[in-house]
Amino acid sequence: MEFPMRINKYLAHTGVASRREADELVAKGKVKINGKVAEMGQQVQESDTVEVIGKTKAKSYLAYYKGRGIITHSPAEGEVDIAGRLAKDYGITHVAPVGRLDKDSEGLIILSNDGRITGPLLDPEADHEKEYDVTVDKAVSGMFLRAMANGVEIEGYRTKSAKIEQHPRNDKRFNLTITEGKKHQIRRMCAALGYQIQTLKRVRVANIALGKLKPNQYRKIEGHELNEFLEEIGVS
Repeated sequence: MEFPMRINKYLAHTGVASRREADELVAKGKVKINGKVAEMGQQVQESDTVEVIGKTKAKSYLAYYKGRGIITHSPAEGEVDIAGRLAKDYGITHVAPVGRLDKDSEGLIILSNDGRITGPLLDPEADHEKEYDVTVDKAVSGMFLRAMANGVEIEGYRTKSAKIEQHPRNDKRFNLTITEGKKHQIRRMCAALGYQIQTLKRVRVANIALGKLKPNQYRKIEGHELNEFLEEIGVS
């Protein structure tokens, strides 16, 4: 973080509250800087001590790599879910997955205890981008690429336009960016065109990228990345 910064921006950077919520807390006199009640728009220095009075647990946002075979929610007997894996391996119990990724798929899941982001992030009309690295069972044709980009008929529904880019060194592999998220959508799109998916990895949601994470690894979403994410989904 770069100092000095306005108090609402500081609280947003540290995951305590959105900027709007921070302004409300300051207006109610619930924020102190170095023991004194903060004023609206007050600047925070790196050496300052900031206290939020009566504020419940801080909001947390994590980017997590769900491996293949791991269940997102509600595991059956003998299955392993994300919450169980995080609790066992890292002692993390305060966040939950936002959205789903099917058992045979892998990649990015956003985890949070901020209930405000669930509806806006998963809203199919909001057009938030989700990018996937996909490998199918045979070389993709130009017709396949055009069809995936323009929309595919799946069970009476035509998918929205998408962005697709073939891998330069693997003619069975491509990156697909969609703005909706119907159940098993990419698998159904490929199947409708005569292709079967071999691997499916989500590599980005909105501005949050999987990056160098490996299966069962996570990182915090914070600072500018968090602000950009919250602003994009309309809860900043």
